[in-house]
Amino acid sequence: MGLFVNITLDGIANGMIFAALALALVLIFRATRIVNFAQGALGMMTTFIASSLLDRGVGYWWAFLAVLAVGFVMGAMVERLLIRPLQGKSELNPVIVTIGLLVVLEGLAGTIYGNSSRGFPAAYSQSGLTVGHTKIAFSHFDVFILVSVLVLMTATLVLFRATSLGLRMRASAFAGEISRLLGVRVGLLLTLGWALAGVAGSLAGLLVAPTSSFGPYYMDLVLVYAFTAAVIGGLESPVGALIGGLITGLSISYVGGYLGSGLQPLGALVLLMVALMARPEGIFARPPARRV
Repeated sequence: MGLFVNITLDGIANGMIFAALALALVLIFRATRIVNFAQGALGMMTTFIASSLLDRGVGYWWAFLAVLAVGFVMGAMVERLLIRPLQGKSELNPVIVTIGLLVVLEGLAGTIYGNSSRGFPAAYSQSGLTVGHTKIAFSHFDVFILVSVLVLMTATLVLFRATSLGLRMRASAFAGEISRLLGVRVGLLLTLGWALAGVAGSLAGLLVAPTSSFGPYYMDLVLVYAFTAAVIGGLESPVGALIGGLITGLSISYVGGYLGSGLQPLGALVLLMVALMARPEGIFARPPARRV
């Protein structure tokens, strides 16, 4: 029973990390209708910047905030410099560009910082909490992850459901030409969508780094799990990203705990296939409108 509880708690903590990166994917998809396969690599680069700031004596929370700001700027630059010129062309082009950006960023990180793994400090203790007389596999840092992702999800929900800015962002993604005719600054809003996703991706990178081998490729598998989570929940739903992250985290945690950690990627693949066959639009996706 103790093993099951610890595996479940570990799955919840990991699932919240996957949810953070899945929220970044949802932000971009809702704002621009593009899946950004370089999202994990962008988070990796900003985490390396955070590591460099910490090595130079910058306080943890100042480095944390600075890197979120860097993620905002990097996301905006990617949209402006790489994605904007592809407007009006094949929908496949942005996908290919983001995959290329993934390769470039990982190569650049390896060149600048080296390919060897290194440690990254956690904001809080990673020692398991004690409940009664029992120590559980859930730490103060896991609580921080939980709260951070819930705050991020809530902010995303408020943005898209309760603000005119979120409404304009969605309108720009679904009907750009009509939005322009109505006076909406579509280009600026698309850039903002990528910039906000950059913040979410940077947060995910900072949350993952203390729990894994931190190096140029440490976000690759996390991106696979996050994409699985986003697909399960629905690429347009912030709540779906959270629920999908928890489902993915728990599933691969049970696979790793009972069958072996080497089978976790295979478990994620099976989970993704089942989700696509059962409900390809995602659990929280709205049914498509029908013409009558």
